[in-house]
Amino acid sequence: MGIVKISDEVHEELRQASHVMSRSINAQAEFWIKMGRLAELNPDMTFAQIIRQQLNHTRNDTIDSGHDQK
Repeated sequence: MGIVKISDEVHEELRQASHVMSRSINAQAEFWIKMGRLAELNPDMTFAQIIRQQLNHTRNDTIDSGHDQK
């Protein structure tokens, strides 16, 4: 685990967003970092498309894991 220094302004935005989204501040920061990374890697995709892609990956991983256990 590392430490990332952010401005007080960004920290306050994280705090507010984490409250609204019912996430910890760290979980909200991780979400924003992940979404930003995915947006940079997929500049042709919208936020909604990225979320849908991630949900599909999670569903496929869950299905694949279920087949491995049988």
